[in-house]
Amino acid sequence: MAQIVCKGLTKRYDGGPPVLHPLDLQIRDGEFVVLLGPSGCGKSTMLRMIAGLEDITGGELSIGGAVVNALPARERNVAMVFQNYALYPHMTVYDNIAFGLRRLKVPAPEIDRRVREVAAVLSLDAMLERKPRAMSGGQQQRAAIARAMIKTPAVFLFDEPLSNLDAKLRAQLRGDIKRLHQRLKTTTVYVTHDQLEAMTLADRVILMRGGHIEQAGTPSDMYHYPHTVFAAGFIGTPAMNFIDATISIENGVPHARCHDRSWPLAAPRFAGLQAGQAVKLAIRPNYLKIAEGHAPWPLRIDGRIELVELLGAEALVSFDFAGEKLAALVPANAVPTLGDMVTFHFEDRELHVFDGQTGRNVTLPAISPGTQQAPVHTPDTPATPQRAQPAA
Repeated sequence: MAQIVCKGLTKRYDGGPPVLHPLDLQIRDGEFVVLLGPSGCGKSTMLRMIAGLEDITGGELSIGGAVVNALPARERNVAMVFQNYALYPHMTVYDNIAFGLRRLKVPAPEIDRRVREVAAVLSLDAMLERKPRAMSGGQQQRAAIARAMIKTPAVFLFDEPLSNLDAKLRAQLRGDIKRLHQRLKTTTVYVTHDQLEAMTLADRVILMRGGHIEQAGTPSDMYHYPHTVFAAGFIGTPAMNFIDATISIENGVPHARCHDRSWPLAAPRFAGLQAGQAVKLAIRPNYLKIAEGHAPWPLRIDGRIELVELLGAEALVSFDFAGEKLAALVPANAVPTLGDMVTFHFEDRELHVFDGQTGRNVTLPAISPGTQQAPVHTPDTPATPQRAQPAA
């Protein structure tokens, strides 16, 4: 069993301001959790605290039911894969992988069996006699993963392992890491600033911001139910569109007013909006559809096309709406011409409304019984550290 539990975990350097605020988090045995966030949010610091490479300022950290605050890294039964591979350049791949077992004085026949077994899993069989300089970046990273994997640790820790690789190699290694976890079922904590890696790899994503947990949930929940403006803007490619608006109430129905446009928000989830409330409307580019014919779309937006980016089967078109720069994802065979005025329509179920003061999503669906609200932190509201997932 390798459950990781953090209770009020904090980190400060030399008595300065907190890098990691009191943080509560539970990672289940065998779960693949991704710590996601921008540079400086505290994700790598947290990973290094789990590994034993950083001292814990306050709180409690346990792995497999045992408190490890004072336990040195070598006694925690964790293996870490770094961004820079950290292979010994004068050793062959075989010797790099076997290094840890030799230090533990494991018998040579057992070392050979385990090296070749791990090499087969990661398609390194034909490279065991090579030295790192004769390998590509992706091959070197697989060798680094093999070296960590051979010790059969209770926990795998990955610190932005794909950052130095090109796009094709990153996609290949993502698949390798995912298949490895499906095979071994080892508790895994993975740090990245790349939301695509988080969405494709994780069982659960922990989005961090300024040393706090901003939101936690499955990749699907994070995408469909962002709890704050920050979460909405960070998760998803292409990025979310945002429009500043003000709420008015007309015949009992909330309307979002922006410039000369007024959008009716009649669905029950908009009922709590108040007259005069400043809000930020958000909709993903793939939900904006080109309006065809003369249908009276109640939720529509007009804009002049300023940029077209062909992505293959789809194209990302950028347009100007009363000074707001927005984008829509359209089929490549239906791309409008630069300079055209185009009308897009959308459904109210695809629209998020965030309070203009707190940045919180005020139109999330009701939380299912037994499901807790995900932790949320905004600049105007102190964070309450907790752990949970949003409802589907």
